[in-house]
Amino acid sequence: MKRSTERFLTTHTGSLPRPADLIRMMFAREEGVPVDPAALAARVGSAVDEIVRRQVECGLDVVNDGEMSKPSYATYIKDRLHGFGGESHPLVYQDLAEFPELARRVFGDPGRSRRKTPACTGPISVRDRRAAQSDAEVVTAALARAKATEGFLSAASPGVISLFFRDDHYRSHEQYLMAIAEAMRHEYETVARAGLIVQIDCPDLAMGRHIQYARLGLEEFRKAARLHIEALNHATASIPPEQLRMHVCWGNYEGPHHYDVPLADIIDLVFTARPAGISFEAANPRHGHEWALFERVKVPEGKVLIPGVIESKTNYIEHPELVAQRIGRYAKLVGRERVIAGSDCGFGTWVGQAAVDPGVVWAKMQSLAEGARLASREFWPGGRM
Repeated sequence: MKRSTERFLTTHTGSLPRPADLIRMMFAREEGVPVDPAALAARVGSAVDEIVRRQVECGLDVVNDGEMSKPSYATYIKDRLHGFGGESHPLVYQDLAEFPELARRVFGDPGRSRRKTPACTGPISVRDRRAAQSDAEVVTAALARAKATEGFLSAASPGVISLFFRDDHYRSHEQYLMAIAEAMRHEYETVARAGLIVQIDCPDLAMGRHIQYARLGLEEFRKAARLHIEALNHATASIPPEQLRMHVCWGNYEGPHHYDVPLADIIDLVFTARPAGISFEAANPRHGHEWALFERVKVPEGKVLIPGVIESKTNYIEHPELVAQRIGRYAKLVGRERVIAGSDCGFGTWVGQAAVDPGVVWAKMQSLAEGARLASREFWPGGRM
């Protein structure tokens, strides 16, 4: 993972707006309508080419495939692992439960209403050993054509898989987590062998507090989170921490979020995970104040912060000077070399879900890059822009 050495680098969380025709193809596949695999693969490939090119043109440094091949950042695993069938129970979001009209609006979007989350009904193992390799090959070729400096691919954490897919097979949650970890190891290692950064998506460590573990006290939740991190560390044991980053978030939905666990209550646990890069929400109104936490919390040696400095659920285009201020807050507290500017979350978490207009997404990315350039002038006088 590249470090900031003469300017602030920029990246984002993972999912990006998908082309309308690809969305239709993905919807059809999710609903069981026959889709020509070769045609779908070709369209995914061309979409990845375009999405990588646009990221580079916006000025982003560390780019990805936009998750073009996946129905969502987590539920895609049902197509890659054995052991899942039937249906999981609907998730209850503690904050949205108090606002039923809002909940209906949030869960009524085309993406969420079509997502498939079967339960675990049998032993988990790798079903499609080629999928992760195909993702890596497609994005690697696109990176070369766009002359991108560094690429990453995202993958679901064992913990977030356990959040979305109910366990009806294993005797304990620990056994379930470890079975997932063993199966997902193949994907993580495949992406790493391709020379890409592996981003592990871990909303279970934050969002899980008000969904999966809403009935637990804080200490009980922290105990569960430790188990999730243990599974993650086990699954990534053969990958150097510098080739890993993790994304922690409280749920990429436009809700009240008043039950979100404070970052202060989980940051010590997050730092025990192996990934060197820590991506987290830092721009939205519920978590925009938490930069001050690092006035008293020391970031462990080897860790790099990737705070979100643009929001992923609003069509406001952040002013570059605000972006620069947000970057600067972290740089002053933890050191300029340990900050990479990112986004709060993805802009296309589920196929067909897009709170932010696609054109606005790219304007936000440009503002992110410009804000990083402004901040770099302050922190690297005379450095390369």
